[in-house]
Amino acid sequence: MPPAIRSRAVAGVNGLTVHILEAGYESSGRPAMLLLHGFPELAYSWRKVLLPLAAAGYHVIAPDQRGYGRTVGWDDSYDADPDPFRILNMVRDAVALVFALGHRQVAAVVGHDAGSPVAAWSALVRPDVFRSVVMMSSPFAGVPAMPFNTANGAPPPRRPMTDDEFDAELAKLDPPRKYYQNYQRTRGANDDMLHAPQGLHAFFRAYYHYKSADWPANKPHPLKARTAEEMAQIPTYYVMERDKGMAANVAPFMPTAAAIAQCKWLTEAEVAVYVTEYSRTQFTGALQGYRVRRGTDRKSIAEMQTFSGRTIDVPSLFIGGKSDWGVYQTPGAAEAMRNTACSRMVGFHLVDGAGHWVQQEQPEKVTELLLAFLRHPSQRDAKM
Repeated sequence: MPPAIRSRAVAGVNGLTVHILEAGYESSGRPAMLLLHGFPELAYSWRKVLLPLAAAGYHVIAPDQRGYGRTVGWDDSYDADPDPFRILNMVRDAVALVFALGHRQVAAVVGHDAGSPVAAWSALVRPDVFRSVVMMSSPFAGVPAMPFNTANGAPPPRRPMTDDEFDAELAKLDPPRKYYQNYQRTRGANDDMLHAPQGLHAFFRAYYHYKSADWPANKPHPLKARTAEEMAQIPTYYVMERDKGMAANVAPFMPTAAAIAQCKWLTEAEVAVYVTEYSRTQFTGALQGYRVRRGTDRKSIAEMQTFSGRTIDVPSLFIGGKSDWGVYQTPGAAEAMRNTACSRMVGFHLVDGAGHWVQQEQPEKVTELLLAFLRHPSQRDAKM
């Protein structure tokens, strides 16, 4: 890492010692930005935007989130208590880290992939701390609805299809399929990736390639509904072949040696960083989020319904890759985010030449969009 990016551990953060990468820390009084990574990523995934954002005057903070990397204090067993990984405790992690670093608020919280809902909920629950929010790759569809006016005859909200019911529908396809989030909850998902037959380095390379703009068949578009037939259009990194684990699903999409040599956004040395960290920590902690923060986990839904009817009312922005199926894998989510879930949405940007790993594939454009958002007139009201 460049010397201007500092790595350090911050103790006493909601029961964790959090490893962070930070830039722009040399002088006090700078507004802060908090960058929350996704799966299977690390604070390192923000390495290309840390210095440009700091150069614009910000104290930029990128933690290894609970369950990841060099952050410690979480239970790394599959049978760990899932409650610390639920969304409101992840928000507490974010608040506690910001406070521990001497900030009462941040100019923006930015979340990518699995970090996007943490960022969204942080802005929804604590708008006084998180003065604006950027969601990347994973749209925020809003807070689960609570029954309203049912005592006067109004119908209750339609019950969503459970994860098991959805997988049963996908199993009827030819060939049979399954949803990756359901698979990632299973006991065997960790070993499948950690001990991939092709080796962990080759697994990461294929996984990152397959979900990037470098795989030319990534042509995402909105889907009509969350039905098996519609979802079958999504590549097998999301809607997997039913009889295979993730390692086998991505293996056919390993890029050639020539393509790897030409890949400037993710070098072999950079892949090795992920391999080294996940070899040490395994994937179990990172996978806990799939058990409780996504899908139809009843306890998580009940926790989130505490905020039923509430919207994100600070300035908000969405950034995704034009080749990223993550934008559309939940039918209707992008539309709900733009129309109802966020009351002050400034922009919705799909970046050319980027798939799922938008801040790694196109860091200059992402930096440009983030800084333009932070200068947007809507931010003046947010600072009041």
